[in-house]
Amino acid sequence: MLKPLNSTVRPSLPGEVTLKKVSGATGDAAPGFVGLPLVETQPRVRRPDWLRVKLPYGPVYKNLVELIDEHDLHTVCQSARCPNMGECWTAGTATFMILGNVCTRSCGFCAVQTGRPEPGLDYDEPRRVANAARIMGLKHAVVTSVNRDEREDGGAPIFAETIRRIRKEIPGCTVEVLIPDFRGIWSALQIVLDERPEILNHNVESVPRLYRRVRPQADYERSLRVLEISKDQGLRTKSGIMVGLGETEDEVLTLMDDFVRVGVDVMTIGQYLQPTHMHLPVEEFIHPDQFKRYKEIGEAKGIEHVESGPLVRSSYHAERHV
Repeated sequence: MLKPLNSTVRPSLPGEVTLKKVSGATGDAAPGFVGLPLVETQPRVRRPDWLRVKLPYGPVYKNLVELIDEHDLHTVCQSARCPNMGECWTAGTATFMILGNVCTRSCGFCAVQTGRPEPGLDYDEPRRVANAARIMGLKHAVVTSVNRDEREDGGAPIFAETIRRIRKEIPGCTVEVLIPDFRGIWSALQIVLDERPEILNHNVESVPRLYRRVRPQADYERSLRVLEISKDQGLRTKSGIMVGLGETEDEVLTLMDDFVRVGVDVMTIGQYLQPTHMHLPVEEFIHPDQFKRYKEIGEAKGIEHVESGPLVRSSYHAERHV
């Protein structure tokens, strides 16, 4: 029998590492909240050369850091320790993370802090995001968020207002939202869909077999339903996965078939990189040739565009996906 979410030990799958609840640094667990999983450490494997990136640098990057700090904003680039942060920020683009920087879920791959968010919503956040996007001169703005499972609306009204504010501040700017699953509360999802973002992105992250260790509070079929509902309402949809977590090629190809079935237009595939020793270990570094193969197969199956490469992340080259 599965133990409750706030249990100290979660059942293991055959061959998986043991995850233990941690309190303190990431917030004590309470009903509905889980502390960041602690993975029993293994020696880190040296990354192959194709995963080496330059550190962020230059005046453009420095100015963007100051701009984000000045407006009291969060970017997923920083919170998720994205390997492309230097490239994207130097080019003058960034992905804004709204609803705070504390997430109510404890995905085994994610570097965003887990815990209990401050109560309520920051209703001035959409204005600050739009103002920063205007100063940056963005032509395509990406907005994502932490999960706010303690709220019935999941923070959807802030997504909606952020879309409206960006369009008001920057006429002609396209907007992509990378949304949570809202726990399957479709009225919350509809609040976002009603604003008609140019791209509706929701990542399934991994193959269904690995969900209990990768996304323990998520549901693969529910995520597919988010994408299907969005597509049924005429939106351009996008979703992505990480590889190197122990999935097989056959599982990835089956997932692609699911994407075709629910009408996903854009798929992203990137290498999973372990943020800290407390997160899931990398099972395999996927060779660049395999990423090319995934792109070819996915597009042959009927996915319009597959962005596939070791350093690809959900918002990488996002402006090309509109």
